[in-house]
Amino acid sequence: MAVAEELRLRYVDALQREGAITRPEVAAAFAAVPREAFVASGFHGRDGGWVTADGDGFLDAVYTNDVLVTKVVDGTPVSSSSQPSLMAAMIEALDLAPGMSVLEVGAGTGYNAALMAAVGARVTSIDVQPDVLVRARAGLARAGASNVELHEGDGYEGVPGRYERVVVTVGINGVSPQWLGQLAPGGLVLAPVAHTGHHPVLRVTPDGEARGVCAAGFMAAAGPLGAAYPWMHPRPAGPLPDPVLVLPPRFEPPLDVFRYHDLCFACGVWDSRATLAQRSDSTACAVLDETGAAGAAVGSDGAVGGSGAHAEEFAARMAALLDRWQAAGEPAVAAWRADLALTGDPDRPIWVPRAWRLLGPAS
Repeated sequence: MAVAEELRLRYVDALQREGAITRPEVAAAFAAVPREAFVASGFHGRDGGWVTADGDGFLDAVYTNDVLVTKVVDGTPVSSSSQPSLMAAMIEALDLAPGMSVLEVGAGTGYNAALMAAVGARVTSIDVQPDVLVRARAGLARAGASNVELHEGDGYEGVPGRYERVVVTVGINGVSPQWLGQLAPGGLVLAPVAHTGHHPVLRVTPDGEARGVCAAGFMAAAGPLGAAYPWMHPRPAGPLPDPVLVLPPRFEPPLDVFRYHDLCFACGVWDSRATLAQRSDSTACAVLDETGAAGAAVGSDGAVGGSGAHAEEFAARMAALLDRWQAAGEPAVAAWRADLALTGDPDRPIWVPRAWRLLGPAS
């Protein structure tokens, strides 16, 4: 067995063991599509260096559950091959069947489109970056992928046609009305929509409802898809100062990354000042004071650190959010739903979730 094939099978097995892949057709797609074909020009390694196809450790890096950044502009990543476990979770959430038509907004390397096509979908993918499309087209050719069409254009506009699924692979602030208009009856949009500084994946339907699917983080879109709106969560003015008071931890063991995102999501539902902020040693869910430069942050162990002139007030505010999350049964992202409100530029508006509520009786 070739080295790449052996590594690919191990990678699929690891994704299955962690629960990212649960469906046999998705496992078969990940086992069949060579990820290395889509990053042949190289990618940024975790050490900041450039990993090339002829370099040591290339295939080992390709077949890890990690995002592979393939393009950076002014220090900001703008294109990548997403984390495989997230791709798998989103593909499974699409509930694809052979012959289904899919519009993908954000072509990336082409790997995600090839995986969906391997499951049996007919994929139309759009991206605004010509060079990204050139590399994606080359990757699809190297992989021998079929049933994928690439289009250059503004993702907000979509591609004329009727699609049973729309999947978005870039972080957005709201859903384009164009996508909803291009859905076939019974269709849905799956998109990472900004909330509390993250981009959790939401399932959006033409009846005006959004439901949480899973926690996620994505590169943020520009243009109308990244438009600001009145009730969006604040952006920190900078790193939070060291805390002047600390409330004790309450989670042993600490929350894993998924449960921590669940907590952050709930904090954002219940407090308009909640967001993701930088601390001296990490990023954390925080409730910001009116300056945007201080407040209170919570760690994965539940310890709360308050900073600024109103440290005590905001530490108590964060502790109350923790109490509320625990009292509600520690709901996950998938436990929430919301209505959609039209906002943004009147000429190019977006549908944004508002008034989140739990699916169950608790609220």
